Amino acid sequence: MSVPFNYRLPILQGGTFAFLTPTLAVLSMPEWKCPAWTSNASLVNTSDPEYIEIWQTRIRELQGSIMVASCFQIFVGFSGLIGLLMSFIGPLTIAPTISLIGLSLFDSAGNDAGKHWGIAAMTTFLIVLFSQYLRHLPVPLPTYSKTKKFHFTQVYIFQILPVLLGITMSWLICYILTEYNVLTSDPQAYGYQARTDLKRNVIGRAPWFRFPYPGQWGKPTVSAAGVFGILAGVVSSMVESVGDYHACARLSGAPPPPKHAINRGIGIEGIGCLLAGAWGTGNGTTSYSENVGALGITKKRNSSGNPIFYCNNTAKLGLSYLSL
Repeated sequence: MSVPFNYRLPILQGGTFAFLTPTLAVLSMPEWKCPAWTSNASLVNTSDPEYIEIWQTRIRELQGSIMVASCFQIFVGFSGLIGLLMSFIGPLTIAPTISLIGLSLFDSAGNDAGKHWGIAAMTTFLIVLFSQYLRHLPVPLPTYSKTKKFHFTQVYIFQILPVLLGITMSWLICYILTEYNVLTSDPQAYGYQARTDLKRNVIGRAPWFRFPYPGQWGKPTVSAAGVFGILAGVVSSMVESVGDYHACARLSGAPPPPKHAINRGIGIEGIGCLLAGAWGTGNGTTSYSENVGALGITKKRNSSGNPIFYCNNTAKLGLSYLSL
């Protein structure tokens, strides 16, 4: 998203975990709780009309709730209300809010990790190893430029992609264990969910080309419980974004964002959430704190001392400029 006035900060917009907790809360209500058989991959036929209707009715409920709740974020942003609340939003407000988002997902994460604690522990170990102990280790990667042609560049890949690398390596290990039948093939046995061939047919059934459009899952539905639940995620997302703006400005060498810029940024994020809800993603958008930290890794300074930021090809795919 980009608005062509005032100065900009390089902030990546993407799906937010802030909406995940209220989404799980909404879907845990009696009328939206999924049948037990849908949680067993061996019993699910993804092309069954009954199964399709089960998940589409729930995502339509999330669609409507996100679209209505995002209107509140648009109002708070463009009305200037978030700027008036800036005196109450600081590190002591932002840090607990972000922490509570993660802590509230403890049950869901514990249930998934409990399907095979060995694999879960290995993934956690790899992520900690990459992010905390190997982050300063450069990896030579082949690159090409017009002046140097093919050459090797030192990239701190463990610092940029610790989570993705940890998950990828764990998946590869599970793939090897699956191919050699080290992991049990009994659906009722412990560790069966760690196999990588449980949903092998999903990729084969997926269409090669698909064009999303508003209302692709049907007409969105709205309920008061869903809207108020998603509103909690909207407020958390706004508080987190305010901290991201200031951190990004500091790393970019820009002055602290003024109130009117923060107002506009929150309003633009609200529009992004509205569009995400209309297209049926089942989630909203927010500023990514991770990429604000990545700015400190990729920055360089020119001859005048001003910071210039370079992003690797992976970051370029999703980089957008939020007008501030």
